Amino acid sequence: MFDSIMEADRWLGVELRHFAALEAVAREGTFGRAAGALGYTQSAVSQQIQTLERLVGERLLERPGGPRAVSLTEAGALLLRHAESIIARLEAAKADMAALAEGHGGRLRVGTFQSVGARVLPDVMRRFVAEWPQVELELRESPSDEELLRLVERGELDLAFAMPPLLDGPFESVELLRDPYVILVPAEHELASFPRAGLADLGGLTLIGNRACRSTSLAEDELTQRGVNVDVAFRSDDNGTVQGLVGAGFGAALVPLLTVDRNDDRVRVLELDPEIPHRRISLAWHRDRHRSPAARAFTEVAAAVCADVAERLAPTPVS
Repeated sequence: MFDSIMEADRWLGVELRHFAALEAVAREGTFGRAAGALGYTQSAVSQQIQTLERLVGERLLERPGGPRAVSLTEAGALLLRHAESIIARLEAAKADMAALAEGHGGRLRVGTFQSVGARVLPDVMRRFVAEWPQVELELRESPSDEELLRLVERGELDLAFAMPPLLDGPFESVELLRDPYVILVPAEHELASFPRAGLADLGGLTLIGNRACRSTSLAEDELTQRGVNVDVAFRSDDNGTVQGLVGAGFGAALVPLLTVDRNDDRVRVLELDPEIPHRRISLAWHRDRHRSPAARAFTEVAAAVCADVAERLAPTPVS
């Protein structure tokens, strides 16, 4: 009993600077570089690590000596995962306090990815800025919604467009849109005269795919589970590149309809019959952070715009 109390008391001595030192050494590989990154002396970083090891009762770093980099022990890697979450929560708290101080003004930081940025975000921004002119919108685009969600977790973004299922983490979200998958084929392809493509047709196609989009991977997995041989010859993070290669006759593409430029005469858009589960698009935020009135208003505007977009998403049948 007494030992367990003493154990708990030791852990109460753990400070954020100890976790920051551990994270910096793990990232930089040496005490010297970690000290430079933190603005400390090397001896101060070494002392913080030693104190942390004493408090948790485990050796956290392998120290080979000489020019070789230090590395995490199993205990160190485990503790680092917790430390990163704690540091992220601190950054989120810092962002919350700044947002609260700014009230209805200040910045609203929104993460987006390519197709939403091209087809949804312009209308959302136009409506939002008209209603909230005093709020400065700061946008960040990434091909990976996983990266955007991690930025939300750390408090570096207030909102992010993302595709369920979301990563494990402190997230809440609202679904905005369901985006059907279609097949793009060159205008001269033998399937181009049909409004739909069956799953059997896909097995004979060479596909141009997306590299970073989680939803595309899920769609390809769905086809594989249904017995379709998915042959992807090339991948790109740029939707225009994917469609351009299809238009040039280098293959077909399985893509969400929102990514398609439907004014491109070089390609034809075919519905899938039967359909596969649609790509879902949500807007996510940190569930434990204060949501400013501006963030709530942006969410409402995005939902209204996406309701309009949904009406336009049905592919145009080929006559």
